[in-house]
Amino acid sequence: MKKNLKRVIWSVLILGLVAMAIFAWFVYSAVLAPNTAFTNNEAHVYIPTDATFADVMEELRPLLKDDISFEAVANRKGYPANIKPGHYIITKGMNNNDIINTIRSNNVPVRVKFNNQERLEELAGAVARQIEADSISLLNAMLDREFLIKNDLNPDTALSIYLPNTYEFYWNTSATEFCDRMKTEYDRFWNESRLDKAQQLGLSPIQVISLAAIVQKETAKVDERPRVAGLYLNRIKKGMLLQADPTVIYAKKKLENDFEQVIKRVLYRDLELDSPYNTYKYTGVPPGPISMPDISSINAVLDYETHDYLYMVANVSNPGYHKFAKTLAQHNRNRAEYVRWINAQGVNR
Repeated sequence: MKKNLKRVIWSVLILGLVAMAIFAWFVYSAVLAPNTAFTNNEAHVYIPTDATFADVMEELRPLLKDDISFEAVANRKGYPANIKPGHYIITKGMNNNDIINTIRSNNVPVRVKFNNQERLEELAGAVARQIEADSISLLNAMLDREFLIKNDLNPDTALSIYLPNTYEFYWNTSATEFCDRMKTEYDRFWNESRLDKAQQLGLSPIQVISLAAIVQKETAKVDERPRVAGLYLNRIKKGMLLQADPTVIYAKKKLENDFEQVIKRVLYRDLELDSPYNTYKYTGVPPGPISMPDISSINAVLDYETHDYLYMVANVSNPGYHKFAKTLAQHNRNRAEYVRWINAQGVNR
């Protein structure tokens, strides 16, 4: 009798140990064993706003060795009821528990970069390729009437507050959050020192940016921008027309609603276009920027070069740079040289 009892006890103990071993194996394989199928060091996961667990699984399934065990652990941890949108980074060799903890609480910012956009439409498209918000929602937010009024902007000046740079955003940032953040960055940029410099020029921050856009369109050479800025500021002080070809090009594109056209040469008839952006017809700075200037161009206006130049034309012997003149007679000689050169190139438009 005692022998039989011992056998039963031993049998129960053995079965218990086997059960525990099976359970331990299940816990290890389902929870603690590596469950990534990618070969790179890391994989990026993007979970949209209002995503369902099915949406998350569709995003994760190609990255997992065993999606069934992942689902089991996810359900056990209550993840389907607590899905968080965002950008997450899963590293090679992570187990199910680590993956779930990561996509539940470790939203990683993305770096959003943009520069030299000519219009809000182009900016919206560039940003939409880097965050969740689509280009239509971004453009609508940028042109939202309440947003413009609150920030003393209008459709012509709205581009001014988006300063070219690289910024960190959460991938699931909304369109309105993006615009609000950029206005904050704009206000931070216009510190007391820059505001004082703008005031000394007799220009508002938006006018500085509008002039900087012209400077940048005129020269791609960063070292020449302060000189070009000084030239235009000399003209403003004297009440002269800026006569900047890039403003005529912008006016033509805007009037014809065709920003895809490529214009290499401004014709005499273009100078007669009736547009407030045409600085051959209207004095002062245009009503808004003709493009998004670099910060180097903004600083070139604020820290302009002091000189007496009033005229400039492309320097055919030093490509990318300009010849500057203090008198119209000197400018006409420089311009004649340039016209001969461009005619020889066969550039008609």
